[in-house]
Amino acid sequence: MNDIIDYNNPESIAKKLAVKLKRIRLSKQLTQEILAKRSGVSLGSLKRFETTHEISLKHLLQLALALDILDDFHQIFPENNYNSIDDIVNQKKSAERKRGRNE
Repeated sequence: MNDIIDYNNPESIAKKLAVKLKRIRLSKQLTQEILAKRSGVSLGSLKRFETTHEISLKHLLQLALALDILDDFHQIFPENNYNSIDDIVNQKKSAERKRGRNE
C-alpha cells in the first residue's frame, strides 16, 4: 500500500482525515462504539470511514464536534475580502507575473 499523500487528490486527503480522526479518537481513549454514540453517527459509518475513508460531510462534522475539533473546519474556506467573481478574477490577474520588455 502506498503511504504517499497527494494533497491534490481527494482520496488521499480523505485517507489522511480518517487516519487523523482515528488517532484523535484513540488518544482520547474512545472506542468506535462510544464515539458513534456521542456523535450520533452510526457505528457502521464510523467503521467505514476509518477503513475505506468514505463519509458524508454531515457525519464528519458530527464526529469532529464529538471529538471537540470542529473549530479546525473553520479554516477550510477562509473568508477573503472578495465581493464578486470579478474581484477574484482581477485579484488573480494582478498576482500573475508580469514580463519585462526585451530591449
